Amino acid sequence: MALQQHIAAYGDKLLAAFFLLLLFLHLSHSSAHIEGASLPHMTSDASEIAGKSYDYIVVGGGTAGCPLAATLSEKYSVLVVERGGSPYGNPWITEKLFYGFSLLQTDEFTSVAQAFVTEDGVQCHRGRVLGGSTAINGGFYSRASGDFVRRVGWDEELVKEAYEWVESEVVSKPELTMWQAVVEFGLLEAGILPYNGFTWEHVEGTKIGGSTFDAWGKRHTSADLLQMGNPENITVLLNATVKSIIFNGSGDGNKTIARGITFISSSGDGNQTYDYEAYLNHHGGDVILSAGALGSPQILLLSGIGPETHLSQLGIPVVLNSSKVGHGMKDNPGIALLVDSKPESRFPDAPQVAGITKGFEFIVEGGILPVSFNTTRIPVAVKLAFPESKGKLELNTTDPRRNPVVSFNYLKKDRDMDQCVKMAQLLKRVAGSPSVAIFLGYVPQNKNFFLSSSDEEMREFCRKNVRTFYHYHGGCGVGSVVDEDYRVYGVDGLRVVDGSTFLESPGTNPMATLLMLGRYQGVEILRERGEVSY
Repeated sequence: MALQQHIAAYGDKLLAAFFLLLLFLHLSHSSAHIEGASLPHMTSDASEIAGKSYDYIVVGGGTAGCPLAATLSEKYSVLVVERGGSPYGNPWITEKLFYGFSLLQTDEFTSVAQAFVTEDGVQCHRGRVLGGSTAINGGFYSRASGDFVRRVGWDEELVKEAYEWVESEVVSKPELTMWQAVVEFGLLEAGILPYNGFTWEHVEGTKIGGSTFDAWGKRHTSADLLQMGNPENITVLLNATVKSIIFNGSGDGNKTIARGITFISSSGDGNQTYDYEAYLNHHGGDVILSAGALGSPQILLLSGIGPETHLSQLGIPVVLNSSKVGHGMKDNPGIALLVDSKPESRFPDAPQVAGITKGFEFIVEGGILPVSFNTTRIPVAVKLAFPESKGKLELNTTDPRRNPVVSFNYLKKDRDMDQCVKMAQLLKRVAGSPSVAIFLGYVPQNKNFFLSSSDEEMREFCRKNVRTFYHYHGGCGVGSVVDEDYRVYGVDGLRVVDGSTFLESPGTNPMATLLMLGRYQGVEILRERGEVSY
């Protein structure tokens, strides 16, 4: 009898698990046939690439790197070097049912998400797969505000065209899940007005954003944008980590010239990894770093471009004493409340709705995140859009596959802590809203927090619970490390095009703007060379 009761109690869960297993096997078998028919040649065989030359070398096949490579391929040969593998055929990446699972299974060299802990003690992740963080994030898509575009100084018409180019391939209008509809009502009940419905734009109030998950729950990553270029002109080298940039000779004004890259296999013992090289054709192309806010400054440092004292400590020959490389590192600090009382067996749910407060100061979202392979939690989280606190990135090893040391100095500035107190008060209103309470049917886990109104208690809550929104930026800032054309100061043939160049994080989520940036800068380069009229 006890056994029969046990089976009755858990039969539905076993059936659901069996269904998911069948779905997993089906997707693993079929996705390779669904995907990639017009994708470029991809290889993990370094010997195929070693010694060859290309018009452009894009280091990092992530959020900005793939649209950049696709655009340049319209006229030129492009090598994309990605330290991770392919996202295609991996349901943990491509299927919304498994959103967040990739963050649960990390290792040092091969997992699609690489975990690291900042010097502040905050657990973080970065993408290590073709598609970069677009392959592991929540897929929330929202353009930057017009004010941000004007501050940066971009061509507004080209920005619009670049966004539309991205959206035509990888972005969808979502149909709200039940939990996202609850979040939407909770934000409105908390006073985050007006209601804007669905919009691509970054506007004050409550909005439904775009999603890189389509109507069938399939994730589209930046890798899909490679299909928008000329696949005959693109070669993608997977599972290869760039060790350094090759320099030689002198350019205009006695500048150093980038001539190519040295790379190694991403897996295995670093002491036994063989060095390979790939080169630029002598046709005016560039090595372009699109390795992300951690990867791009790391590669510059490993290549001898950075603060002389720091490079000398690691025995790295100084190519260019550039004091600001790795400086100005920023991350948007966030705090979250778990609005359920305990882990449950639910399907994960990516954010589709955002609350954006006056002046774009705070941004609130809610999702359902896996904490194991059969349990999830429901957090409501808020981030500070414009933190004043800055940190620094440095090397602690010359192995390019290992994470650099990074601090973001979360909430160190008094203004950031004051803003966090306001964020905590906002969280109380959203998480304690009638809609959230009715949906969950019980008191949130942090019920004492809801009864507290002490300013110091709020500050202590912020100090203990500060978290990342994974929106890292800085380290190769425009105006300090690169110029307005994203060329590295003091070096010919070397650019950086990714979030490391940002002085602030744009919009609700920087993904949309980084996707746009890759397309935008690709067009700008083609324009420079007289190859396009648009």
